[in-house]
Amino acid sequence: MGKTRACFEALRTQLPEYRVATPAGGPDLMLAVEVIDRTGTRCAVWLDDLENYLGPEGLEPGLLTELVRLRIPVLATMRHQQFEIFAAPEDPSEAGSEHARLAIAGARVLRQLEAVELDRVWTAGELERAGEVDDDRIADALDRHGPYGLTEYLAAGPALLQEWHRATRPGGHPRAAALIAAAVDLARTGLRPPYPIDLLTDTHEPYLVAAGGPLLRPESLDTALEWATRRRHGVTSLLVPTQDPNAWNVFDYLTDHTRTPIPDTTWHAALQHATEPDDLATLGFHAHHVAPVIAEDFYRQAADVGHTGAMINLAALLARAGHTDEAEQFLRRAAGTGHTDAMNNLGLLLDSVGRTDEAEWFLRLAGGIGNVEAMNNLGVRLARTGRVDEAEVFFRRAADAGHTGAMNCLGVLLHEVGGLAEAEVFLRRAADAGHTGAMYSLGVLLYEVGGLAEAEVFLRRAADAGHTGAMYSLGVLLYEVGGPAEAEVFLRRAADAGPTGAMNLLGVLLYEAGRVAEAEVFLCRAADAGDPDAANSLGILLSRTGRMGEAETAYRRAADAGHSGANNNLGILLGEAGGMDEAEDFFRRAADAGHTDAMRNLAILLRQTGRAYEAEIFVHRANDGEAGA
Repeated sequence: MGKTRACFEALRTQLPEYRVATPAGGPDLMLAVEVIDRTGTRCAVWLDDLENYLGPEGLEPGLLTELVRLRIPVLATMRHQQFEIFAAPEDPSEAGSEHARLAIAGARVLRQLEAVELDRVWTAGELERAGEVDDDRIADALDRHGPYGLTEYLAAGPALLQEWHRATRPGGHPRAAALIAAAVDLARTGLRPPYPIDLLTDTHEPYLVAAGGPLLRPESLDTALEWATRRRHGVTSLLVPTQDPNAWNVFDYLTDHTRTPIPDTTWHAALQHATEPDDLATLGFHAHHVAPVIAEDFYRQAADVGHTGAMINLAALLARAGHTDEAEQFLRRAAGTGHTDAMNNLGLLLDSVGRTDEAEWFLRLAGGIGNVEAMNNLGVRLARTGRVDEAEVFFRRAADAGHTGAMNCLGVLLHEVGGLAEAEVFLRRAADAGHTGAMYSLGVLLYEVGGLAEAEVFLRRAADAGHTGAMYSLGVLLYEVGGPAEAEVFLRRAADAGPTGAMNLLGVLLYEAGRVAEAEVFLCRAADAGDPDAANSLGILLSRTGRMGEAETAYRRAADAGHSGANNNLGILLGEAGGMDEAEDFFRRAADAGHTDAMRNLAILLRQTGRAYEAEIFVHRANDGEAGA
């Protein structure tokens, strides 16, 4: 609340001599920049509700860089709910879709901006300064705002939200409440206001029926409208008037604080009301994850009239549902218009179904035209197929264009080939830009070179962002530096997400702490999932608790998978049970894999069976192996 007024006051205070450009949408923004540049006018760009300007035809990272170069100030506002949508991590199942690409591009723009967050609740210092202002409204708000933010109280947000919810009760204003609910959900579909009264009237009936219908004895439509549009607290109304006397907007506090599912009837009402392809595509964008079947209807109607973004998003939905042939058709249509994102996505789709040569062709085409995502995706494919030098070229090109994923991939690639110093540079750039994978990769690199304190910092950042590998690696680090209690916390989080290595180490940690039964549970889970390290650890636990038959079974599972430690342990167990010939076989298998303890154990066995000369050979091999290590 108050974001627009705060931005206006900042503009008035800091740039009083500047004219203000307020483009109506993304395409108008690019035109405005051209006009400002051509005329040399001292002008600031005002973008209220920034989400309406993000995208390939609006504010994208390249245009923002150009605005900075031209020294054109940009002021923008964005509700927290919308900020979270664009700042949220990408859904891996949607990687490459227009939906994901738009979200990623928006996130990159947000990272380039100097964000000023208006917290809902003010600090003690802010409240103290507010008390020094000679304004009766602020004084009243300071006395009465309670748990709400001061600006919320001033804008009557909490009070109006409660009044709306109470209106549904018998004896209240149930029809008005239903009209408001319809307007709130229409706004949440992405349908732009104003909303004609006929649309609200047609849409509100299911809400009224769901609340109780005739049993609530709803008021007349005129009475409901009068109540919903009445000004409250000298500030605003629930339904907000617009320039059209027969159409309304809705108080955005209500929209921000509504989380209930949007009924299908409201989505369909929005579909019937939207006429422009861009509006249909926007509705599809909002429905994409919460109502994919309905989103498909929006996208198809927009795609039918040539909207390439809708074609790309529709292809993403179809591919996720397994309809890859139809998804390919829409991507080819969009790619045929020269849309490089469609070329990129088509390349990813073809790669996913094994048509690798054709996939690479489209990725090269899109990357050659300048699509940064395609450069990165091509780098990934080249690295995966062993063409590391060429992969590095494309990763560098994408990284130079600001692609944080490419910075991470390049850092990982350089790390693997031994270029640690340069790898660290790229990983830090990506981590500083908020790339979770880069935080993890940088933490691993720092851990390997002995920078444990800083490694812990980056691994914690990545783990807090939900990166399972970082949870596991942080658990390993904490286990090694003697923080078993906290190590257990992160290993449990990682184990719950599935990595068997985390289950294995957690089992080892619990065993060392004397919690044998609990340790066995995790080791069994990991061993049953096919982890040979865990099967070997389970064998150790079982043998130390006297369950030799079960221990042998566990060791054999790990040994069959080539685990040299398990081969050695199985040799010890069999030798102690008198199975010398089979013990020798397992010792030899472990020794051939370079296991020095197995070499020494084999030497002992050989001496016991009168083969002293051969025993000395394995003793020397063990000594040489330890010296080399």
